[in-house]
Amino acid sequence: MKKLSPLQIERLKYQPKLPSSLSGGINSLEIVEGEATQSVRDQEQIKELFSNTYGKPVVTFKSGSSRVSETRNVGVILSGGQAPGGHNVIAGLYDALKQANSSNKLYGFLGGPSGIIEGKYVEFTDEFMDAYRNTGGFDIIGSGRTKLETEEQFQKSLAVCKKLNISAVVIIGGDDSNTNAALLAEWFVKNNTGIQVIGCPKTIDGDLKNDQIEISFGFDTATKTYAELIGNIQRDANSAKKYWHFIKIMGRSASHVALEAALQTQPNITLISEEVEEKKMSLESIINYMTDIIVRRSNAGKNFGIAIVPEGLIEFIPEMKSMISNLNDVMAKMEKEGVSATFEAVESRLEPANAKVYNSLPTLIKSQLLADRDPHGNVQVSKIETEKLLIEMISARLSELKAQGTFGGKFSAQSHFFGYEGRCAFPSNFDADYCYSLGFNAFGLINFGLTGYLSSVRNLTQSADQWIAGGVPLTMMMNMEKRHGEMKPVIQKALVKLDGPVFKQLEQNREDWAMNDKYLFPGAIQYFGPSCVCDVTTCTLQLERAKQLASV
Repeated sequence: MKKLSPLQIERLKYQPKLPSSLSGGINSLEIVEGEATQSVRDQEQIKELFSNTYGKPVVTFKSGSSRVSETRNVGVILSGGQAPGGHNVIAGLYDALKQANSSNKLYGFLGGPSGIIEGKYVEFTDEFMDAYRNTGGFDIIGSGRTKLETEEQFQKSLAVCKKLNISAVVIIGGDDSNTNAALLAEWFVKNNTGIQVIGCPKTIDGDLKNDQIEISFGFDTATKTYAELIGNIQRDANSAKKYWHFIKIMGRSASHVALEAALQTQPNITLISEEVEEKKMSLESIINYMTDIIVRRSNAGKNFGIAIVPEGLIEFIPEMKSMISNLNDVMAKMEKEGVSATFEAVESRLEPANAKVYNSLPTLIKSQLLADRDPHGNVQVSKIETEKLLIEMISARLSELKAQGTFGGKFSAQSHFFGYEGRCAFPSNFDADYCYSLGFNAFGLINFGLTGYLSSVRNLTQSADQWIAGGVPLTMMMNMEKRHGEMKPVIQKALVKLDGPVFKQLEQNREDWAMNDKYLFPGAIQYFGPSCVCDVTTCTLQLERAKQLASV
């Protein structure tokens, strides 16, 4: 038997909390339908592509009279990058499924979406499930990034589902994974397969959300994990008083993670990608902004500090964004033509202005921009060491100022990248409860015959018993975007709103935090103790919900 840590032993015993509507039993639910919905943008195009699943209403559950549930076999897929709480989504799904009918079966497809295509699976049992409750990671069945989008993939998925007599599939993933779920749901309905598809909102990036999806699971745990590490570094910096720490933090397409971590720790500098884009800040202007704070702190006798840098920053700097977009198209074309991506070959194919930007970058960054693309054909920004680029450029700028006699301080920098450290942590109590509820709720949607829906649990700043369970149509969150050089339907990413209460909180305190070391030290995630310590959710969600409630 595998040896477990004392914490894992205790976490396995934890019983997640459910919304009151679900705690009365999966077979004692009533469904309440709202108004018909439409996609966030490109309504005519999305409606045409999803003619069988478009326009469905948002639904919520309430306690009702008991009814009998038919026997069902369900398949579940973990898709995309890991996020704390994934195991609890499956645990909630499994428990609801077995509570509905003890003859029901749950099959886990191994290695992500490829598992349903290739017919690789495991059947869940009580003993198997009980070994993973309230634990981090996706190792229960593994994950993957295979896209479900072709006729051949759909046909193979259907054959596997028929073999196992599966009538519903739950896809646990982010915006791209749930786009796949929407495509699969549409195909299953179009071809009269009788197979339902339900999604669950996963991503630590926090960019899969709207009024019905208040937060994606894993965001709470990951940001608390990063905040602990940042707090530790801040304490070290404030002790040694000789290093500037540049911390790149996960979140490619949106800066929610960096913003939340900043609110929890109050560092000296926090860059927000969406602000950089909105203000059309050039790379030079970013360097000047950061250098100014470093010089002013040095003049105050503080040759140290903390700078938070979003992972995707480089794509939001206007000249870099233009160059990378052009580069992605060029790289896709070169790959089709079988041409090697050398510096010279790439530069000769880029538009002149973009070629100039690319040529101006350090060799290290130029090489990283040519690394293998992600499954969507885009540059893998996590492999671009933006924090080192900033350090190099700031060092050069400070050397110029020193030569001019306007900077007499010292600048020593350390670089960090916090990414994988937060993806598989033991889920916080909030994520353990939220994820379990999402999974339990997903089976409720299945039980009512729904398809093309995303499991939704909201009102999350209240105690778990007051959470509202239901579902939102996947097509409601979609728009058209360019992928691999072609326009495709995808779930729209939710970016940081610069006029929202979360960013405003940072903006109001920026100058104070820059010069006056008001560092916060969150410490490790707490699982046992008072609710105000163990169950409280993110600053982001609290600020957003406070504004929403104030406007009601």
